Amino acid sequence: MDRWTEMALFVQVAETGSLSRAAEELGLSNAAASRHLSALEERLGARLVERNTRRLFLTEPGQEFLRRSKGILADLHEAESAVNASTLNPTGTLRVTASLSFSMSHIAPLLPEYTRRYPNVRVHVETANRYLDLIDNNIDVAIRTRETEPDSNITIRRLAETRRILAASPGYLSRAGTPRTLDDLAKHAMLIYTYSNHPHELRFTRDGDTVSVPATGVLESNDGQVLRSAALEGLGILVQPTYILYEDIVAGRLVPVLDAWDLPRLVINLAYPSRKHLSAKTRTFIDFLAEHFDRMEYERKWTTRFNY
Repeated sequence: MDRWTEMALFVQVAETGSLSRAAEELGLSNAAASRHLSALEERLGARLVERNTRRLFLTEPGQEFLRRSKGILADLHEAESAVNASTLNPTGTLRVTASLSFSMSHIAPLLPEYTRRYPNVRVHVETANRYLDLIDNNIDVAIRTRETEPDSNITIRRLAETRRILAASPGYLSRAGTPRTLDDLAKHAMLIYTYSNHPHELRFTRDGDTVSVPATGVLESNDGQVLRSAALEGLGILVQPTYILYEDIVAGRLVPVLDAWDLPRLVINLAYPSRKHLSAKTRTFIDFLAEHFDRMEYERKWTTRFNY
């Protein structure tokens, strides 16, 4: 039988002086309550309650067990209350992981507002351009650009789709010329992101046609911000997701190249361990980020062609 029920019943019996009233308080039948009390006494090997025709009263062992039981039940109630409060009022350290580019562009700028809303949450951002194991690294939320997770216990929530585009600075294009065809890329300095699926091969599609173009880099890096900085300084043409380059293009710092062609798109997802019993800090951050993406219409912006 359930030891917590047995203990709670015993305390109710002691406080009400009645087995039937104690049973009613706990939603038990009189027969079930009697079985719980008998099981408790049998397991302890002691008589806790004496009965006569008029009332119940505690034995000496019963009085000692009552004192300790009330303390244990009070601690249990306090623990449950603390957990319930934490699900409504986020507390603790929220561990988030994303690439450096995503963290700089779409997490760090939002943290002041998030921490104003939830002042009891401390945020730890682990930047990594590789996919950290969420469980091994105690990660609450990861931002990924892959659509599946090898662990079935990881839940995925879609944030947005983004194009990948070629872009270069106006200064570079003025000096080296603007590519008009895919073959022209062979004459240009390319900035290569080494963590892409095929870093030295660009697979373009347009109107149902697919063309593969080899890419040799004047600069290669596993970090998009290194390539972006080099492109802004006029070193060459980079290939990066629109979510990294959008503001630079709108501001005219970078110019899209061969934008009529499409490269394989990326889907940005939130990944987090198990929907069940999601902590408040994790739930609020996930909802906060998703609402921001919807409000800013990022998917529409990041999948639209630029008119160049």
